[in-house]
Amino acid sequence: MNIDLSGRTAFITGGSKGIGLAVARQMAVSGAEIVIVARGRETLDAAAVQIGGLTRRRILALQGDVSVAAEINRVYAEAMKALGRIDILVNNAGTSRTGPFETITDEIWQGDFDLKLFAAIRLARLVWPQMKDRPFGRIINVLNIGAKAPRPGSAPTSVTRAAGLALTKVLAGEGAPHNVLVNALLVGLIEADQHVRAAAKAGIDLTDYIAARAKDIPLGRFGRAEEFANIACFLASDAAAYITGTAINVDGGRSPVV
Repeated sequence: MNIDLSGRTAFITGGSKGIGLAVARQMAVSGAEIVIVARGRETLDAAAVQIGGLTRRRILALQGDVSVAAEINRVYAEAMKALGRIDILVNNAGTSRTGPFETITDEIWQGDFDLKLFAAIRLARLVWPQMKDRPFGRIINVLNIGAKAPRPGSAPTSVTRAAGLALTKVLAGEGAPHNVLVNALLVGLIEADQHVRAAAKAGIDLTDYIAARAKDIPLGRFGRAEEFANIACFLASDAAAYITGTAINVDGGRSPVV
C-alpha cells in the first residue's frame, strides 16, 4: 500500500523526539509539509535537520508550550502564516505522570489536563473551521492504553487520557459530515527517552529494565516509534477514509481490553 500525503500539511505537537519525531519523519517521507512544536529549542532544531535530510518538503520547527493557551495561539498563527493550512493535527504532547491518588495535588491535576487535554481541545478548535471548509481533515489524538483500562496508581495520566478518548468520539461525530476524521492511537510500551530516564532513576540497567517490563507484553518486546508512526500515517491518508471515531491499541497486545 502506498501512503501518499502529498499536498497535505501536518502539525505535530511533541514533535522533536520519540513518537512525535517518528511521526513527523514518516509523514514527511510520505509527502507532507511538517510543523513540529516542542518546548526545547535545541531538540527542535536537531529534529528539523533530521527530517529535512529526508525530504525537500518544508519543515517548520516552532518552540512553544502547548499547555499554555496563549502559546498555542501563537504557534498556530506562525504555522498558518508560513504554510497557509493545516490538514493533519497530531496531538502528541504529554508525559506519563503517575502516582498514588492521595499525593496528587490540584496543581498536578491542572497541569496534566492543560498539557494533555486542553492542548488537544484548543488546537482542534483552531483547525476545525478550515478543515470543515475544505472539506478535509485528520486529527489523531495520541493517548495510552490506560485510557481504556486504568490501573491503580495511574492517575493523573489515565484520567486525562480517558477524557481524551471521549473528546475523540465527540469530535469524530461532529466532523464526519465534513470529512474531518478523528481517531485515537493508544500507546503501550514504546522505545523512548522516558524509559531511559526511568531506568536511570531506578538505578537499573536499561536492558534489564526493558526485559523485565516486556514480560507483560504478549509480543515479548517494546514497540518501536517507527511502528507507531506507520499507523499514524495510514490514518492521516486517503487509505483510511472510512475510519473515524476509533481508538486503536498500539501495544503489542498488552492492553486487557480491545
